[in-house]
Amino acid sequence: MRLSLLTLSALLTASALAQSAPPTPRPLPPSEPPATVTATRNEPTALEFTPDKLARLKVPAGFTLKVMATGLGNARMLYVMPDGGIYLTRRQQNDVWYLKDVNKDGKIEATERKQVAQNLKLAHGLDVKDNKLYVVGEKTIWVMDMARDGTLSVPRVFADGFPDAGQHPARTLKWGPDGYLYASFGSTNNDAPTPNPEEATILRIAPDGKTREVYARGLRHTIGFGWHPVSGVLYGADQGSDWHGDNIPPEEINVIERGKNYGWPFCYGDKQPDPYVNVGNIPGKVAKEAYCAGTQGSVLNYTAHAAAIALNYYTGTQFPAEMRNDAFIAYRGSWNRAEPSGYEIARLVFDAQNKPERIEPFVTGFVFQDAQDGLWKQFGRVAGVATYTDGSLLFTDDQSGVLYRVLYTGGQ
Repeated sequence: MRLSLLTLSALLTASALAQSAPPTPRPLPPSEPPATVTATRNEPTALEFTPDKLARLKVPAGFTLKVMATGLGNARMLYVMPDGGIYLTRRQQNDVWYLKDVNKDGKIEATERKQVAQNLKLAHGLDVKDNKLYVVGEKTIWVMDMARDGTLSVPRVFADGFPDAGQHPARTLKWGPDGYLYASFGSTNNDAPTPNPEEATILRIAPDGKTREVYARGLRHTIGFGWHPVSGVLYGADQGSDWHGDNIPPEEINVIERGKNYGWPFCYGDKQPDPYVNVGNIPGKVAKEAYCAGTQGSVLNYTAHAAAIALNYYTGTQFPAEMRNDAFIAYRGSWNRAEPSGYEIARLVFDAQNKPERIEPFVTGFVFQDAQDGLWKQFGRVAGVATYTDGSLLFTDDQSGVLYRVLYTGGQ
């Protein structure tokens, strides 16, 4: 008993000494020079789509642009089935629709569309595997069995408990070539670290939905991503922070690799330190240059604030052969730039070695400066993009609820 009391006394003494010891100080953040930013809020006046505005839109020589459907509401992401059926998510309406040009007249009339799922909060990204449709919303991924006529079973929860939506409620998912489900979850704010480690990431989710990991982090909002059809490399289009000026940070194309950090919010582009983000928030209190040196840089950059919202590869045969396996990106459009950027479908061109070479405009004209009053105006916020069964390209405008179709007619 005496030995036990001595032992207890020693433990109490050690505990008291430990509690009285001064805490280890955290290193002070390195100093940075003052940085002044000139930022502009410029939201082009929104106009409804009308048929006469189609003449404003421009496509490359040999291509034709047509309207396939109107009145679709908040039309966001697309998934095209082999038989021409199209699943469409509508984030604001929390539902999924099935569209099909049954009579092959190039239009989808009201009788050729039907709601097939509802009450899916902020339904956005979607993909298909083993005759099941997967849809991701704010904090949940649902799975539904698919029937031949496009109808779906009652949604079941596949995975749940994802981060709050915050500033970036649009989520995307795709099944990877490794049999795992990948989903992007944007940051809840503009340019500050977030406490939830699953924010500003791409997650890798087990085939049964029961476990997941942070596959890549430091990605502010990589809604558009996918594996190149030939090389198998995973590319993602990331949105840069707002209020940092007209030209920084640029929109990025990144090679997404497991375990890598892509720098947001402290770095942008090719590991460039962002002068307008507080250095005191960097983990470890290191200088920005040192922190950014350990991150992954982008492989291509595009005009700041263009806001990539979808990226899908062209897998058809209608377009010229050099376009096959290139990616098409829907750039939703800026609100934070003196001269608006985005409001377009762009082509991510890959070279003969299947490496990304450049980004070039493909469908433009949705935004313009009115010659009469000098104000910027727009009549389309592009969203989803996908290859159609005949090899044409489909894309949505979720502002006016329009489904567009780009066809290649060559010299005809």
